[in-house]
Amino acid sequence: MPHHPETEGSDWAAALAPLREEPGQAAILTDVDGTLAPIVERAEEAAVPTAAREALAALADRYALVGCISGRRAEDARRLVGLDSLAYAGNHGLELLLPGEEAPRADPSVAGREREAVDFLAAVDDGRLEAAGLRQEDKGPIQALHWRGSADEAAAESRVHEIANEAGRAGLEPRWGRKVLEPRPRGGGGKDGAIASLLADERLDRAVYAGDDRTDLDAFRRLRQLQEEGRLAAAVCVGVLSAEGPPELAEECDGTVTGLDGWLAILEWLAE
Repeated sequence: MPHHPETEGSDWAAALAPLREEPGQAAILTDVDGTLAPIVERAEEAAVPTAAREALAALADRYALVGCISGRRAEDARRLVGLDSLAYAGNHGLELLLPGEEAPRADPSVAGREREAVDFLAAVDDGRLEAAGLRQEDKGPIQALHWRGSADEAAAESRVHEIANEAGRAGLEPRWGRKVLEPRPRGGGGKDGAIASLLADERLDRAVYAGDDRTDLDAFRRLRQLQEEGRLAAAVCVGVLSAEGPPELAEECDGTVTGLDGWLAILEWLAE
């Protein structure tokens, strides 16, 4: 295992030393797709590499909390990662599945509004979604529209921007990811909310979070806020770079790594 993970513009050994020194007070938090698992054309084809799974298992044995924050449903994220010993915040924070629990807890803020996005897209879809090369993924209160791998990605993206505007006018919140739009009920959830929920345990006073996409910026900001408020003694934000990542990612993190292998090197180092 590397003693000093390969980094760009940051000394991870120094930044993460507080976590390694007091693992019983530390949380290791990570995005899943594009951070642990390679991005693939269809979400159901994704896989977490064995080395990443082994590193997470080792971390869970040593640190107070190891958690995955994902746009997937919490149970889907757990199946993908394959470790029951981790905590999972799914649907961008609308679900929380803690170690040992069989079913996720739903964010009460969307109670009674679970079908808003479903009904919106049902009214929009008169065959235009499929014709535009958009694939709909049902995630309960969140409905995802993917255009990765469509015959004409530019045309599909143009159409999905129209749908995003319509969703906003209909009172939904359109959130963007890597070649995906996710209309969702306004309020509640968010990776910032997931960070707050996972770090609510008073034992935890230091944390690291890694992500690769626009929604991960919310997690970075909440982590910094918790540190500024004195809730965390140490907070480290890791940007996982890719060709599709937003430019703000590098601007709002403490440092970057190139791709999944860079983040894996840090996980393995933390597990030493």
